[in-house]
Amino acid sequence: MLPFLTNDAYVNIILLHFMISVRILALLLTASVFMLPSIPNTIRFWLSAALAIIIAPIVEASIPAVTLGSLAAAVLMGAREFLIGAALGVITGIPLYALQMSGYLESTQMGLMMMNTIDPTLQAQIPVLAQMKYLLAIWFYLHWDGHILLIRALMESVRLVPVGISVWDDPFGTPLIGWLQNVFGIAMRISLPVFGAVLLGEIGLGFVARTVPQLNVFILGIPLKISIGFLVLLIVLPGTVDIFYGEIERAVSLALSGIRFLK
Repeated sequence: MLPFLTNDAYVNIILLHFMISVRILALLLTASVFMLPSIPNTIRFWLSAALAIIIAPIVEASIPAVTLGSLAAAVLMGAREFLIGAALGVITGIPLYALQMSGYLESTQMGLMMMNTIDPTLQAQIPVLAQMKYLLAIWFYLHWDGHILLIRALMESVRLVPVGISVWDDPFGTPLIGWLQNVFGIAMRISLPVFGAVLLGEIGLGFVARTVPQLNVFILGIPLKISIGFLVLLIVLPGTVDIFYGEIERAVSLALSGIRFLK
């Protein structure tokens, strides 16, 4: 037989599940894996509500933590939960954004920036190589159960940062600075082989231009840089996948440590 619950207890339970669903919804709206336009917003709303019903009893969230005294407190709590979920979604997408950024850098070096396509996720034009790497990253992310890892990280976030109003204990810029450093660092690690190979190709073209001035090195250089770039990409692709795999769990750990500024 269920114990007797007062009206305040019912309100607390409803608010608890609602706030957890707001955090989940923010994750679904900002995580790269769930940002695909093929996923309707209605599915995201119902999925967040269903996951909140499942997660709340598992993490044993404290119901008194959501006791509210005013509408302003409810709005503040909802904004905090949305910010936590959005931070999780953005920071855990570091490997995907880094792989896409490496495509930007490699396209610039290979002379492919004029070949753009529409990214349905960002609704913007991006280089073909960056889009190819981004789609490849999403495929591997789902293949390695990255979406399940996100749900586990969400459950851990409810345990580390319980539902309720609190104060910031760390500067807001700290997680953002760490996110930017990781994105640029991983992108440069992935792009360095292509940068080095294309640079050596340009040095070789310089020697050819000095020894055989009859050749038009500008016309010869465009297909040569593209050929060298794609050849190196084909060779280093297994290493790129290994780097991407190693950064997935690291990004989740960084996300969980980054949201503690709201604890």
